[in-house]
Amino acid sequence: MSALAPHALPTVVATEAAVAGGGSFPVRRIYCVGRNYLDHIREMKEADERDPPFFFQKPRDAIVLDGARVPYPPFTANFQFEVELVVALGKGGRDIPVDAANSLIWGYAVGIDFTRRDRQFDARDMRLPWEVGKSFDASAPCGPIAQVRDPAHFKDCAITLSVNGEERQRGNIGQMIWSVAEVIAQLSKQVRLEPGDLIYTGTPSGVGPVVPGDLITCHIDGLPSLTVTITPPES
Repeated sequence: MSALAPHALPTVVATEAAVAGGGSFPVRRIYCVGRNYLDHIREMKEADERDPPFFFQKPRDAIVLDGARVPYPPFTANFQFEVELVVALGKGGRDIPVDAANSLIWGYAVGIDFTRRDRQFDARDMRLPWEVGKSFDASAPCGPIAQVRDPAHFKDCAITLSVNGEERQRGNIGQMIWSVAEVIAQLSKQVRLEPGDLIYTGTPSGVGPVVPGDLITCHIDGLPSLTVTITPPES
């Protein structure tokens, strides 16, 4: 079988995240945490507020870099944003204790968990996996990753998302039900974590739809911002 011509590949495909100040961060896997802010659980009217964290994955080539143009995806009429803190791991392990989890962190970034909300709700109602609503092309924008010397001190930071200059989401990292260290520890009970893993840690309330032409800008205090533009569907 002949290789695809370069022009046949989507322009947003990537398997490496950018590093603040230059360089790249090879991505091994992308994990996402569901329902990690109380106000978002209440907004979506689902789940018990005391449920333990659960996880789903996105393809590693779903990464989208800052400044990219993201085509409106197929198979949805309700394409929504969820701004999130992204944790980049520089070390791995299994069954990591909470008090040792921060030692795995290489850096942080701001990201978006793009969601085909109608497909996610269909899957939820039929008790099917969430992949159809979460794990699709260009569904994981990630801003430049900032390396940190003391990851335990990155907390209580504002997190926001704006569409066309209008703020849609605002929260605080300190509002997460499960802290970053607890998320890492819980996930390491299910899989062996490795360097290059990214963990999207959940979203505050205010999620909503976007359409072609929308400019999305995300901020977390102390991290590089992330901006992407939604473009018409690819033919």
